[in-house]
Amino acid sequence: MTDETPTPLPAGGQNAIAVTFGLLGDEWTLLILRYAHQGVRRYQDWREQLPISDAVLTGRLARMTEQGLLTRAAYQERPVRYEYRLTPRGRALWPVLVTVWGWEFRWVAGQREELPWTGHHSCGRHSEPVLVCDACGGQTEPRDVRSALGPSGDAGRSVPAGATRRRSISGDGGAAGLFPETTALIGNRWSVALLGSAFLGDQRFGEFQQRLGAPPTVIADRLKTFCARGVLRATGTTYRLTAKGRAFFPVVMTLIDWGQRWYAAPEGPALVSVHRPCGREFRPRLVCGVCGERLVERDVVISTGVRAAP
Repeated sequence: MTDETPTPLPAGGQNAIAVTFGLLGDEWTLLILRYAHQGVRRYQDWREQLPISDAVLTGRLARMTEQGLLTRAAYQERPVRYEYRLTPRGRALWPVLVTVWGWEFRWVAGQREELPWTGHHSCGRHSEPVLVCDACGGQTEPRDVRSALGPSGDAGRSVPAGATRRRSISGDGGAAGLFPETTALIGNRWSVALLGSAFLGDQRFGEFQQRLGAPPTVIADRLKTFCARGVLRATGTTYRLTAKGRAFFPVVMTLIDWGQRWYAAPEGPALVSVHRPCGREFRPRLVCGVCGERLVERDVVISTGVRAAP
């Protein structure tokens, strides 16, 4: 599974959103991808970079290879040793990693000191990504996009099959992880579903429960967690996305865009989005927050040295 053909999904089963968040709502996978995009290919190099066990690393690499994010190739014969190279599918995830990085850097306490900074090679400045409409180039906020469930977006089909496993060193507090709060938002099947429900405009307990079909105790727990993390704000019986919650929109849209490119349900897309200002289909594009130039992977610089001036 290394070509550029989308993976067909079974009719009536999980749609592209469920498959995507089930695969990528895992901090180990995001961390492995982070280093893969920085050139790491060999097992031992990941072991040296990450506090990860052999069992976990072996399992994640196997799953990522099975899902077509990586391809395995022998680089040594005696003994046989393999390296893992990003496929076009795996390389296409760079916008997701950049938006996760930008959101954690901007909104999560302590991450400015912990995260390496990202820069834009063309302008030479520290740069946080800005989401724009690919059709018209207009800067895009959640209110600028009208989304509706598509043919494969039936109730329950967008919820990942089970809770994704989290990094053991992160825990629910997420203090030790590189992407602590991102994992808290997308690393649990009901968190993913509730977040999507909020972006579709649901604000009341009953609306969340109706869309998700989850037990009331689960909805209450997720709402409490999101409010504690500052992603939702409760006003009476209404739960609204905060500025921090709305700022997670680029992560969600780049993930969904990637998923619907690489996983295809026979009924059609799970989500259909329109950019209100131009009236055309919304596809996310990232530009440099400093110079406004379109970002491409080769121009995104990751540095652990002295930060450039903002």
